[in-house]
Amino acid sequence: QVQLVESGGGLVQPGGSLRLSCAASGSIFSFNGVGWYRQAPGKQRELVAAIMSGGGTNYGDSVKGRFTISRDSAKNTVYLQMNSLKPEDTAVYYCNRWPGPRTSWGQGTQVTVSS
Repeated sequence: QVQLVESGGGLVQPGGSLRLSCAASGSIFSFNGVGWYRQAPGKQRELVAAIMSGGGTNYGDSVKGRFTISRDSAKNTVYLQMNSLKPEDTAVYYCNRWPGPRTSWGQGTQVTVSS
């Protein structure tokens, strides 16, 4: 029912920052939560961060202290502020329901961290 579109990725140098956006056609917060996931070449998809309808957040250990997930309910948008980026953050980033993502994934947005 809810359609999600990711944007904001790009090429940045190590130590740089990006803000990703996840825009929904319906109310994201009809879900228990929304997560940002990422998948690097040759790796399994992993959860990066999640935000609950009540505002609580979860973060993967590898991004704690560097990434911040937030929401704007009026805009039906979830953001991922990514600071102090490292080459190992390079991946395609997706948003989806959390927990239990929907089986349909969007195109994602590519984040490349490289000198």
